[in-house]
Amino acid sequence: MSWPGGLAPAAAPAGAVPVNDIRHWMRPGTLQLRSLPPLSLYIHLPWCLKKCPYCDFNSHEWSATSEPGQALPEQRYLDALRADLEASLPLIWGRPVHSVFIGGGTPSLFSPAAMDQLLADVRARVRLDADAEITLEANPGTFEKDRFRAFRQAGVTRLSVGVQSFNDAHLKALGRVHDRAQAMAAVEEAAQAFDTFNLDIMYALPGQTLADCETDMRTALAFRPPHISIYHLTLEPNTYFAKYPPALPPDDDAYAMLDRITELTAEAGLARYEISAYARDGHRCWHNLNYWQFGDYLGIGAGAHSKLSFAHRVVRPVRVREPRLYMERALAGDAVVSADEVARADLPFEFMLNSLRLKAGFELQDFSDRTGLPLSAIERGLSRAAQQGLLARDAQRVWPTERGFDFLSDLQSLFLPD
Repeated sequence: MSWPGGLAPAAAPAGAVPVNDIRHWMRPGTLQLRSLPPLSLYIHLPWCLKKCPYCDFNSHEWSATSEPGQALPEQRYLDALRADLEASLPLIWGRPVHSVFIGGGTPSLFSPAAMDQLLADVRARVRLDADAEITLEANPGTFEKDRFRAFRQAGVTRLSVGVQSFNDAHLKALGRVHDRAQAMAAVEEAAQAFDTFNLDIMYALPGQTLADCETDMRTALAFRPPHISIYHLTLEPNTYFAKYPPALPPDDDAYAMLDRITELTAEAGLARYEISAYARDGHRCWHNLNYWQFGDYLGIGAGAHSKLSFAHRVVRPVRVREPRLYMERALAGDAVVSADEVARADLPFEFMLNSLRLKAGFELQDFSDRTGLPLSAIERGLSRAAQQGLLARDAQRVWPTERGFDFLSDLQSLFLPD
């Protein structure tokens, strides 16, 4: 599960700014960015087999939005993505792209041939690093023998498998389309086909006990995954679970589960480097690290968000959300529905919202380089956080303490604008 970091910008009228006019964004402003951060590319493929009751992503159940037997519009969507990327090139011209993340929805619904074409289109249009990390999200419910290997041959270097649980009862409660056997087969194939891969695991599930959670983790770790992403099940607004909430484990039980997860992953050689991510040496997710380090990302596809830096401002464009309308608008060169400049007063909180998720924190110089602001803009928040035992710092770096990691939202809120 992945979604571009940062705050969602408020909607702005379409056409309010010349979105792809680089001269507009390069005009003088109040910020002074001495250099541009690393750039990633996020590609959103919005369809899934079934909408999960906890999911608040821009995903659309294909069977609910199509005629019976109608095929997924792979080629039209690929054409729209290509047009969307081409229209955005003036904003990123000449900048190398360090990572690509293909998320959803369920991107593995698309065929390996479609993935091969998509990545060829990307390589033909951007400066993709030779060793760029290219991640594809995949669900066990779309698993077929040799399909994962075909994705690897198409150019995908890293698979992220949305297992969530290996317990059939919990998978059913989560509305997942796969069962334990399919999950096991998919992870086994991912481990054989890819040098690095990720497993998504959820905890604090309806009816889950600490023993259940430990069994899930031991099953996952038996595959020796290089990376695991751990997510606490939360009831997000505008989801089925928000309307019909299931009975979840008490908070104390959920904290105990997370403590046990952290113990088990450490025993298996995976270090917790971000609030929800554990990895072996050399297997941290480059793409997500770029989000958390307040790097830039261009998001294309239905509903995709971007964060792009220029010499005097930081901008957040957003694409049209509904897939069919997105295809229509992207093919006409008009996929962006808003592009808001991040207010100077909001930049400290946006930076901290991401960077404090990292166990190692951030370099003080990176704050100035990536926001264009002086360190005085965060000094008050740093002092208050240190007084409360939530942060530690030295002359070069700031990082959350164990207490700060446990109370991350409280720590981040200290940097909200007055």
